[in-house]
Amino acid sequence: MFKSGNVTVMVADMKQAVKFYAETLGLELQHGDGHFAQIAAPGLTIGLLHLAGEQGSLPEKSGSMSIGFEVEDMESAIETLKSRGVQFHDSVEGKAANVVHFNDPEGNTLYLVCNR
Repeated sequence: MFKSGNVTVMVADMKQAVKFYAETLGLELQHGDGHFAQIAAPGLTIGLLHLAGEQGSLPEKSGSMSIGFEVEDMESAIETLKSRGVQFHDSVEGKAANVVHFNDPEGNTLYLVCNR
C-alpha cells in the first residue's frame, strides 16, 4: 500500500538545519531553496520547512514525534556523531534493542537504534 515515507520538520533557521542534517548527520541534501529542503535518509525523506517570516511564527512544538535511524554498530555511530558535535542525552538498553537520544538544533528529538 505505501510506497515510501517522509516527515516534515518545521525549522526556524534553515541554514543551521540543513548543515545539521546534511553535514553533521551525513545525510544527502537533495533540494534546498531557502524555505524548503529535502534530505534523503535510508528509507525516509526528511523535509525541512521554514515558515517564519512568510506565514508568521513557527507552530508550537508538541514533543510527540521523534525521528529514528537504525544503525549496525551503535558505538561507531555515536563516536562519529560526537566527533561532529552531536550531544547525546540518554540511552535505553533493552532486550530487543539499544536506543540513544539526541536533538537537532531546533530541539527536535532524534535517536539511534541498534537491534539485537
